[in-house]
Amino acid sequence: MISIFKVFLKKYLRAWFKKKGSIKLGIYGPPNGGKTTLANKICVDWLGEEMGNVSSIAHETREIQIKEQVTIKSDGREISFNLVDTPGIATRIDYEDFLKAGMKEKEAKQRAKEATKGVIDSIKWLDEMDAVIIVLDSSKDPYSQVNITIIGNLEARKIPVIIVANKIDLKRSDVQKVRNAFPQYRVIGISAKFGKNVEELYKSLFELLK
Repeated sequence: MISIFKVFLKKYLRAWFKKKGSIKLGIYGPPNGGKTTLANKICVDWLGEEMGNVSSIAHETREIQIKEQVTIKSDGREISFNLVDTPGIATRIDYEDFLKAGMKEKEAKQRAKEATKGVIDSIKWLDEMDAVIIVLDSSKDPYSQVNITIIGNLEARKIPVIIVANKIDLKRSDVQKVRNAFPQYRVIGISAKFGKNVEELYKSLFELLK
């Protein structure tokens, strides 16, 4: 009886916060999929400022970043949410990978430590999310342990999800392969870097956050 009450209360509070414009929309995915690039695109489009730094080296984002009251508009409608950019989720983090990227040993070990904490924080924050955008690199194989782990965690929590197949500007991009991997979700191919097809994502957010 108590557990049923808790579930009801959680749903009621989520609905109330949505009405107050405090929806939490999380951006999740593996490292270097383009999460912060997408977050920056959304923030520049609707707030006129970026969310955070991007880098070709994995785990540039190692702390949760939030932009409050992002309001998007499309077809005469508007919706507001708090955008949460999360560190990339990985099943293995080795400081030697950062050494290969040109970092010195001390810096590489610190980066690995911070990245590990970032992964833990990302998973903890899942319980705070009202909806999630999963950002995947469409030029890479979507059937990875990391991607399946992320999807599984979201499914277990029954969190609404939309998948962004990013980097369609690359020749190796294969959006259909991402759709085949996760047929239970809507998949939108975009280029966050060049803003290609991002308008379709904005329109889809109204359905995701309803």
